[in-house]
Amino acid sequence: MQQTILITGASSGFGAMTAKALARAGHGVYASMRDPQARGGAAAAEMERLAREEKLALKTIALDVLSESSIKGAVETILAEAGRIDVVIHNAGHMVFGPTEAFTPEQLAQLYDINVLGTQRVNRAVLPGMRSLGQALMIWVGSSSTRGGTPPFLAPYFAAKAGMDALAQSYALELARFGIETSIVVPGAFTKGTEHFAHSGKPADTERAAAYWSGTYAGVDDQALKGLARLEPADADPSKVAQAIVDLVAMPHGRRPFRVHIDPSDDGATIVNGVADRVRAQLLERIGLADLLHPSL
Repeated sequence: MQQTILITGASSGFGAMTAKALARAGHGVYASMRDPQARGGAAAAEMERLAREEKLALKTIALDVLSESSIKGAVETILAEAGRIDVVIHNAGHMVFGPTEAFTPEQLAQLYDINVLGTQRVNRAVLPGMRSLGQALMIWVGSSSTRGGTPPFLAPYFAAKAGMDALAQSYALELARFGIETSIVVPGAFTKGTEHFAHSGKPADTERAAAYWSGTYAGVDDQALKGLARLEPADADPSKVAQAIVDLVAMPHGRRPFRVHIDPSDDGATIVNGVADRVRAQLLERIGLADLLHPSL
């Protein structure tokens, strides 16, 4: 069944792969980008070319998760054109790499704004319509870093993704009785095939960063990145994240898993999340709210 899908952060990486895969699976996809004209509009042009050549229901739309007015305008456009939004995929995010001390508080706040508050802005725009449908799906693209192994120099990003994961868990319970199902997709650290690490932000306080890079921690940054790359199997394919999302959308309502891990490096998040999610379910059962673990059908 064709569904109308909004995905954030679809200009590159997992977002672009997912938007294309969902459109090829027969869905109506709005691939949102902060600025479709960025980098000469190459990402938007590629989407438009695919839509034209393969006759896909794939459209790009401007949506900046930092701007309520931008989100409101995008959602209004989608509702005017499609009449509904069946699936929202929270994919927009940003990574930084460097000594935690060297990032200013303002940088951490900005990262939290993108990775966490951005999802809240989108939810406040889309949920009134989604709640009225009686059956919808929200997918959050998280990270194995929230509960898996945590190498150094990625703390601000890890903290922001952990905040998003916590928000997703509570939203899942609060939306279940409206028939809105939640799944959290948990990718591992893909170091090839995406621009995640290449586009990561740097500390603003270069003097403090130098105290690490040129001192006791000299070379640790390179060792951490090379170590992550070594853990990644040669056949690790980031498009499997997109395929996992396509598979989730295709599943019967009420039968989707709460989490799906795609972690070729196996950093331990599957194990820790499994325990944490089981404890969460047990608590809901103990307080008489086990029905919130699954959407109303």
